[in-house]
Amino acid sequence: MSEKDLDSARETNSNHIVPCGLLRRLGIMLYDALVVLALLILAAALAMAVGFDSATALKDWDYTLYLLSVWFFYLAWCWRKGGMTVGMRAWRVRIQNENGDFPGWGQCLVRFVASFISAAAAGAGFIWSVFESRKRCWHDILSRTQLLRY
Repeated sequence: MSEKDLDSARETNSNHIVPCGLLRRLGIMLYDALVVLALLILAAALAMAVGFDSATALKDWDYTLYLLSVWFFYLAWCWRKGGMTVGMRAWRVRIQNENGDFPGWGQCLVRFVASFISAAAAGAGFIWSVFESRKRCWHDILSRTQLLRY
């Protein structure tokens, strides 16, 4: 989606903003999980090629941090560059901050870390969106971002 299209969508949605619901979020997560899995497999293959062949995720902190950074940079780059990941594009959802812009790197990092908290609390951070008026999850609130349908 071009910048002009996004500006047009922002103008259209400024009068009628449609937040992204939980089921659509889960669909997005499923699509993006496939992309992230492929990226992590490539990252692991690259790590093995340079000598990390005996490293184990969640056991070796440096290898775990490497894989998490690959995951983070995929999401953050997509959010910063075009306001959507592959899954978000398929489900016609974009991310924006409180100013209507794409989130900054700091917001992306807060969102990424906070999403683990949302999930780790037995999914309570995601379920929160069902009861919240703007359908925001904990990581949306903490990062001051929101997912909107277009």
